[in-house]
Amino acid sequence: MIQTTDHLVIQPRILYFGTPVVLVSTENEDGTSNLAPMSSAWALGQVVVLGLGSAGQTARNLRRRPDLVINLPSAEQWPVVERLAPLTGRDPVPDHKRGAFRYEPAKFAAAGLRPEPAELVRPQRVAECPLQLEARAVRITPDLHGDFLIVEAHVLRVHADPAIVVPGTDHVAPSAWRPLIYNFRHYFGLGPELGHSFRTETPAAAMVGVRRPSAAAPPA
Repeated sequence: MIQTTDHLVIQPRILYFGTPVVLVSTENEDGTSNLAPMSSAWALGQVVVLGLGSAGQTARNLRRRPDLVINLPSAEQWPVVERLAPLTGRDPVPDHKRGAFRYEPAKFAAAGLRPEPAELVRPQRVAECPLQLEARAVRITPDLHGDFLIVEAHVLRVHADPAIVVPGTDHVAPSAWRPLIYNFRHYFGLGPELGHSFRTETPAAAMVGVRRPSAAAPPA
């Protein structure tokens, strides 16, 4: 006999039920790069869909200059993300962010991150991030209420740390890659592997020779 339990009806303010964190770099009007953390990102083939606030500097930049880099930090880099979290590239600070955010034009320096040039787009990549996706926004649409933008970005080039790539292939090694997960405003990494999809191209046998990246301390 299977015993079931009732569920509670709740109304959470946010629905970040375990999504990856990305650092999105875009180009400011003066040619410098803005850097913003976000946790509403998911992929459809070679398109990454981003959800971001419509009043932020990232939204302003993408409306005018569609190039971007989607940088994916590893789990141990969460302190870097949190250093960026209360910063905004908008001056003056938007009304809904006042009191909790402060204006910071030099985001890379403030987070202790090193910028490096992209190859196909103008915004800079985050050197410390194991995965970096150069992309271009091909469609930007507002959400139902106009508070957010839904950005469809076509990925043009992928840069990967050799430590997370299956040798001799174009595959990211799931056993080596540890993305940072945002779970109801708390940071998590991945637990042990439970299994894999029947469609995987990286079964356990293919992982021979893959070295686990060292758990380097996040940049100061």
